[in-house]
Amino acid sequence: MAPAARTVSAPNSRFLVVQPLRRKLCAGCRRGPLAMLILEDAAPRCLDCADLGHLVFLPRGDTALTRRAREESGLSAVVVRFNRRKGRYERQGVLVEEAALSRAEERCLVDAEARRRRRIRDARRRAAQDARFAEAFAAEILRLFPGCPEDRAHGIAAHASLRGSGRVGRSAAGRALTEGAVVSAVVASVRHLDTSYDRLLMSGLPRYEARRQIATDVEARLRGWREEPRAPAEGGEDHAAPAASC
Repeated sequence: MAPAARTVSAPNSRFLVVQPLRRKLCAGCRRGPLAMLILEDAAPRCLDCADLGHLVFLPRGDTALTRRAREESGLSAVVVRFNRRKGRYERQGVLVEEAALSRAEERCLVDAEARRRRRIRDARRRAAQDARFAEAFAAEILRLFPGCPEDRAHGIAAHASLRGSGRVGRSAAGRALTEGAVVSAVVASVRHLDTSYDRLLMSGLPRYEARRQIATDVEARLRGWREEPRAPAEGGEDHAAPAASC
């Protein structure tokens, strides 16, 4: 069963509206199933019974429009839905007065071009930041694993540091380039690309057992990459030293 919706904070709003995953009936009028409900004394109420039925739903996605609609609306509510996979409630949008939404849309039209240009500038800035961070992450991989091919190190760094991915490179430890985070990214890459791990998972083997079976292969690859590659002799080729003449 999902935890109570009160676990989600709703700053600047007294009301938290839930999009239920299961069929729910209003405890007041008994109508349902409800697309949205509000909990009063732990009992579900429809929006009409909660005196919120006159509000309109504004889905998430446009930050400026959402902010301005809530500023214009005398009454508003945050709408959430429980994400079973992540084990938490996530915002889906807001409920606002229809007239307030219209005023907010008019405000957004006035400065739409300026906000578009700002978004482009921000996107370029973030892209440059991401590129610099991926380079730093790849450099740290090569420092810890000098035998790792450069293109592989850059591929691991790009994958681990992708913005919004939730991968180790985006964690606090990853952004700080801690050794543990960097090694974790390399291990994950080796596990998926250089062992039979994915095939074992597809065969139905539990994840912990699949990891146990390929642990030796992973460590062997990491050990090889930790060793400094032998520098080639001058001229680009290695030659055996000539035997001493008698």
